[in-house]
Amino acid sequence: MKDIPSHYRTEKEHHAEFFTAVEVLGQTLKKQGPVEAKTAHLLQLAASVAIHSEGGVHSHVRQAREMGATPAEIRHAIILLTSTLGFPTASAGLSWAEDIMTD
Repeated sequence: MKDIPSHYRTEKEHHAEFFTAVEVLGQTLKKQGPVEAKTAHLLQLAASVAIHSEGGVHSHVRQAREMGATPAEIRHAIILLTSTLGFPTASAGLSWAEDIMTD
């Protein structure tokens, strides 16, 4: 993944085995079913919005874009959350997504 934040790179250097284990877990889980990579990142993006994880939103926007997701698909995935999570949460998610999509 390009444009990995410096904080992530630094933490990965300090806790290499832990980060490797987490990354392997993520890769393994993605291989467990029929969900395509783009859809998986849109699902993880939605979960990141739900738990108010700005870093998670940034990460999954980057990865979804790398897998071919359009800005419109990313925005729609977040807007769909409004009736479940509320406008303030969806609005925050949109803001965090735009941080990455406008870079």
